[in-house]
Amino acid sequence: MARNQRGAVFPSPVVILSVIAVAMAGVAFVATRGSEPTEREVTTVVKEQPSETPSATYSPSAKPKPKPTVQRGKVYVEVYNNSGITGLAGQVADRASDIGWKVVGSDNWYGTIPGTTVYYPQRLKAAAKKLALDLGIQRTALAVDPMRRDRLTLILTAELD
Repeated sequence: MARNQRGAVFPSPVVILSVIAVAMAGVAFVATRGSEPTEREVTTVVKEQPSETPSATYSPSAKPKPKPTVQRGKVYVEVYNNSGITGLAGQVADRASDIGWKVVGSDNWYGTIPGTTVYYPQRLKAAAKKLALDLGIQRTALAVDPMRRDRLTLILTAELD
């Protein structure tokens, strides 16, 4: 008499986790495709001096609004390394400190960043531009999660010039 055994074979937990990981990656891809990048390029602008004397419409009572001045020592800065260069965040953190910025930490950044960028909360936009100009960085962008909203976040993808 031949024995006929039938049953169900369940896949191993590793296979199940792999299938879930692939599904999650697909969902993340679909959710993030087509979104516009929020990075901006910082460029220096040279204003030309007027060649003529001011016209008669000048009024001494009209005072220009003072621009807010950025005090480097009062702005917190975190520096992160997103490159394969060992110690880059520490080197740039020291450089920023020497210029007068209040660097409160440096570490590695895990994720994909398109280029070296200074991320800022809206109220520190002027400070971000100043830090970018101080260090020769071309990109600034609004801070995103998980970045802190009380400081500038500098993420390095290569050595600075």
